[in-house]
Amino acid sequence: MAVALDAQLLEILACPSDDHAPLRPGTASDPEADALTCTSCGREYPVRDGIPVLLLDEATIPDESRADGA
Repeated sequence: MAVALDAQLLEILACPSDDHAPLRPGTASDPEADALTCTSCGREYPVRDGIPVLLLDEATIPDESRADGA
């Protein structure tokens, strides 16, 4: 299911990393995922019960998740 956030909320949300880049819905591999992806660093933040979890400890970096599984 795709992330269903208010457009105004999505407009003001930013990655909590140092670059504070905007977020976009979905992930690189699944645009319909319940997640938000940083447009700069690529971190993927989960959206649980309609609430974005914008914690660096909860984020995944796509390249790291593939490296760990290999």
